[in-house]
Amino acid sequence: QVQLAESGGGSVQAGGSLTLSCAASDTHNTIWRYCMVWFRETPGKEREEFATILRDGSTTYAASVKGRFTTFKDNAKNTLYLQMNSLKPDDTAMYYCAAGLHSYGSQCDYTTWGQGTQVTVSS
Repeated sequence: QVQLAESGGGSVQAGGSLTLSCAASDTHNTIWRYCMVWFRETPGKEREEFATILRDGSTTYAASVKGRFTTFKDNAKNTLYLQMNSLKPDDTAMYYCAAGLHSYGSQCDYTTWGQGTQVTVSS
């Protein structure tokens, strides 16, 4: 089973940018086999799945991040990235990447995720 490790979180002022990385570790370095999701969690709020990338590279974004966040894979590095621009205080959360072998339409049925990385955006 693939193991995932997020990094790149930190503190930034509103309007700033961050790039998160999600390094995948499995036997054959086959991140291309997985559909992947970014989700975030904040205490007291529901989990928000906001970015999905399917095996064919197609992406979908939640309205809350569309136009500001971009996710992409580097298959050679077995790594998923999340470029976040124009950050807002509402983006403050723990960010996780997740992976699954199966997708249904634009939905990724993810079964594993990493430990998360904290993003804090100050006004």
